[in-house]
Amino acid sequence: MSLLGLLFFSEGAEAAKGPLGLPITVWQLANLAGFLGALLYFVARPITNLFRQRQLDIAKRLADAERQRAEAARLEVQIHERLAALEKELEEVRVRGAADGESARAALLEQAERDAETVARSGQEQIARRLESAKQELRVLAATLTAKTAGDLLSSEIKDDDRRRLLEDSVSRLRSGAR
Repeated sequence: MSLLGLLFFSEGAEAAKGPLGLPITVWQLANLAGFLGALLYFVARPITNLFRQRQLDIAKRLADAERQRAEAARLEVQIHERLAALEKELEEVRVRGAADGESARAALLEQAERDAETVARSGQEQIARRLESAKQELRVLAATLTAKTAGDLLSSEIKDDDRRRLLEDSVSRLRSGAR
């Protein structure tokens, strides 16, 4: 108040008086106060509202960023879990594939052994059949040669008298057999 009083009284008696008889300094002060009030009303409020809105937008963006960060962290955990599950499944597939391959190999070996036994048995049977056939051919050939040799031997040693006697024996046997 001392500043106001000093301004008020410093002008002296001859100072210009404004409307309503008040000194110009009072009117200047009132004018300054009105200007500052209008400035506060028309400028400060919108700026305050602008800053408040900006603060709300920043808070909203910050909340969105936190939500997105949490979502990213959740997705990262989910991806790591999926990768672990895929690695486990891949290992199971490898183990299963190795086991299947081993069982298939064993089955193929077993089948090959059975096939080899079948081929060997078939070969033995075929050899036995051919051997028996060869023996039979040899028997037939031996019998034929023996008969031919016996026939040649008989025909060279049998004389006409022996032939006549054999013929008569054969005829008498036929007659006795026919009765």
